[in-house]
Amino acid sequence: MRNFQFLIIGLLLCSSLFAQESYQPLTITPLTGNIYIYTTYNLYKGEPVPANSMYLVTDSGVVMIDTPWDSTQNQPLLDSIERKHHKKVVLCIATHSHADRTGGLSFLNQHGIKTYTSKQTDDICVATNEHRPTFVFLKDTVFKVGQYSFNTCYAGEGHTPDNIAVWFPKDKVLYGGCLIKSTEATDLGYTGNANVKAWPNTLKKLQRKYPDRAFVIPGHESWASKLSLEHTLKLLKENNKQ
Repeated sequence: MRNFQFLIIGLLLCSSLFAQESYQPLTITPLTGNIYIYTTYNLYKGEPVPANSMYLVTDSGVVMIDTPWDSTQNQPLLDSIERKHHKKVVLCIATHSHADRTGGLSFLNQHGIKTYTSKQTDDICVATNEHRPTFVFLKDTVFKVGQYSFNTCYAGEGHTPDNIAVWFPKDKVLYGGCLIKSTEATDLGYTGNANVKAWPNTLKKLQRKYPDRAFVIPGHESWASKLSLEHTLKLLKENNKQ
C-alpha cells in the first residue's frame, strides 16, 4: 500500500511538471479575414500564463497590436510572420504600459518597425523604466495601412490608467487587451495599477460605441466568446461588493 501511494504521488508530480512544460512558447491562430491572434507565455505566481496579442496582414505589411510577453519570442514571431505571409511587420501599437504589452518595443525599434503608444502610456513607461515607442498619439487615432483602417479608443481607466482598445471596423473585431477579461477568468487578475471603480463605466462606453462587435479579444485566456465585456462587468460587480 505504501509503495502504491508513492507511485500515485509520483504520477501526480510528473503530470504537473508535464503540464507546465508542454505549452508552446508561441502559437498563432487565425481569427477572421487577415487577422491573427498570437499568444506567448510568461510566469505569473509560478504558473505559465498566456498573453494574447494580435496582428493584421495588409497589402503594405503587417500591423502588430501589442508585443510578445516572452522576449525570447520576438524574433521567432517576426520570422513566423514573414515565412507565413511573405511580408514584414511595419507597425506596432501597444495598448498599455505593462510588460506583456510593451516588452518588445525596443526590439521592434531596433528592427526599424514603427512603434506607437498613447502619450499617457509613454509617460508611464518613462516613469517605470519600461520599453518605449518611437511615436506617440495624443488622442483617439485612425490608422490606415494598406487596404485597412482601424482606430484606437481610450474609453477611460480600468486595468490601468492608460489602457486603450483597438477597433477593426471591417471585421468588427474589438481588441481590448487586459482591459477585458476572458469568459474563462474567475477574477480580475493583477489589479496593482487598476481603477476598479472607474472600470465598469469604461467598459460600458465601449459597449455603446461598438455595439456590433463580432469578436472581442481579451488580454489573457480564451477569446471564443464575444461576451467577455459582459463577463468583465460581472467580475467587477462581484469585486466591488467585497
